[in-house]
Formats: sequence, C-alpha cells, structure tokens
Amino acid sequence: MMHTTRVSTAYALLAAALLTAFAAPVATAAPAPHASHASARQIPFTAAEVTAQQDGSYRVTWKAPGVRQVAVRANGRTVATGGATGTVTVRGLPAADRQWFDLVPERGRHLRLADRLIRLDGTANFRDAGGYRTTDGRWVKMGVVYRSDSLDKLTDADLAKLGRLGISVAYDLRSTSERAAAPDRLPTGTRYVVANVIGDDSPVFTMPTTAAEAEQLMIEGERAMVSSEPAGAAYSTVFSGLVRDADGALYHCTAGKDRTGWASAALLTTLGVPRETVLADYLASNDYRAEANAAALAAMPPAQAAVYKPLLDVRAEYLNSGFAEVQEEYGSFTAYEKRALGLDARELRSLRAELLVG
Repeated sequence: MMHTTRVSTAYALLAAALLTAFAAPVATAAPAPHASHASARQIPFTAAEVTAQQDGSYRVTWKAPGVRQVAVRANGRTVATGGATGTVTVRGLPAADRQWFDLVPERGRHLRLADRLIRLDGTANFRDAGGYRTTDGRWVKMGVVYRSDSLDKLTDADLAKLGRLGISVAYDLRSTSERAAAPDRLPTGTRYVVANVIGDDSPVFTMPTTAAEAEQLMIEGERAMVSSEPAGAAYSTVFSGLVRDADGALYHCTAGKDRTGWASAALLTTLGVPRETVLADYLASNDYRAEANAAALAAMPPAQAAVYKPLLDVRAEYLNSGFAEVQEEYGSFTAYEKRALGLDARELRSLRAELLVG
C-alpha cells in the first residue's frame, strides 16, 4: 500500500517544480455495434467532436452508423449537413463565450457538443470533463463539470466569462503551500472547497537527479493518489459534492494534469467511459500544456530540463500505475468507488443520471 509520505513527497516535489518552472486531439471510443432499428431515444453517434480552429472556424466530425443524414445546427440554424460519417468546417459564426453545436440525426436523439477547451487568458488547461461516449452508448454531458490548472492568473475578463458559463463551485486539489503561493481567483458567488490531495505532512525531500528517478517519482505519486488517506479524503469530498450538485462544478490543481487527471480518470471510469478514452483524455494535457511546458524547459539548462521533463509530462505509464494500484489495493474499480470515494449504489445511480445522456 502507498503511504501518505510517498504521495506527499512526490507531489510536494512536483508542486515545487511547477511553481519554479512557471513563475489536445482526444481519441474517441471505438464504434459499438448498433441496431438499424435503434430506438428514437438512443443517441446513434459512436464518435463525435468539435474543435475550434485558429482562424475562428470550427471542425465538426462524427460517426453515426446506419444514419442516412445528420444536420449540424448552431445558434438555431442548420450550418452543415452530412451522412453517417462526416467532417465539416463551419465558418462565419459570431463570437461567443462558447460555441455549441447540435448534431441532429434523421432518427434518434441529437448530441450537443462544443470544443472541449475553454479559452482563457490566465489558464492553459481549462476544459470540459464531458463529451465522451460510454461503453453502453450513452454520452457524458458537456457544460456541466470542468477541470483546470491553477486559477491564480485569471483576468477580470476570464472571471466574467466563467461567471457567464455558470461555474458554481471550485474544488481546489492543491496543498496549503500551493494555495498560499497562488490563491485562486474565482467569479463572485462561486463556492470554494479545499480538497487537498497530498496533505500537509510532507517530509524533507530532494529533487531527482535523473529522468528515470523523476519518472519513477511520478509513478509512485500516481499510485499514492489512489490509496493514501489524504487523497481518499480529498477525492471523496469532490465526488460527494458532484453527487449533490454537479452543475457548474470545477476541480483543479497546479498544472491540471496529475491530481486533476486522476479526478477525471476516476469520474469518467465511474460513468462507464472506456479505458482507452480515459487515457486519451488524460494524455491530452500534453497537448494543451505543450507551449507552457516547452517554455519552462527552454529556460533551464539542458541537463536540468531532462530531469524536469518527466515531471511536466503526463504519460500512459503514470495513469496505468494508478489503475494498477486500484486493482492491487481494492481488487476492482467498483470496490474503489465504494471504499475510497465513499459512493454507494444510490449515489452512483444519481451521479450517472445527472451526467449521462442517451
């Protein structure tokens, strides 16, 4: 079993590294078999995504096996059409805090999507936690739960935008020292909840001296987020809050990739999203943080940058070690939900009813 000391060491070290350093296409689930006589209540899309382009246009892609026609609607009008598989570029839409698209099939339920990234001046990794298909053909709603990196650099314009998007509660996964060094800025009226994943009993530590040591530190830290007492208490706070009211909820840490990454991995797994999609969402932080990470590494001597890089990355082996810890410590993810996250069957049903459509 991982102990509090190990998670504190790993993530206190990472937090220090991030504070020093800083003074994506996400795969969709594989198509599932479908019946040509699908119920009108079902969502026929097996894959779909909206991506905002640099020139202000939007790329909309989808797969809806067996559907002859799909209408793409935005702002109350049809802006494109296609068949069972489509890729369209939509131009000329007015500026908006967030542009939503409705994918309307000839039969079955429509699917409402937006670009996953929320573009703010003060963050690099603020994004929607939803927009993914589950193994049973439902979809995680977008516009309900969000994940982010540190919020201390939000501008007044950012705060106004988040207020309009309806951010109602922010779960801060950071340590006391991180919160003191970079306190959150939040829209007026947003409830603030501390959910300290690493705790505050960090021992004295030293930086790793090799990339291999840094990578191992990240692996141990990921495993400890599953089984340490502070992590269990923190994630239980987040999930119990989501059960009570998920609408407009946000959870975040410093880089929005490790503690936040496990929160999203656990949430998506609980909702029934396939493991390969969960991993793709986790790895997307590498894309969203690419510019910031590159700038941080470029400011370091090459030898130091080589050691820091594993601390700034997210890697499949990191997340996989977390799931391995679930298996070793709890025996199954279902047991982890109950024993670590504190979710009973009724609460799980409530969470899925709130966050899934289809």
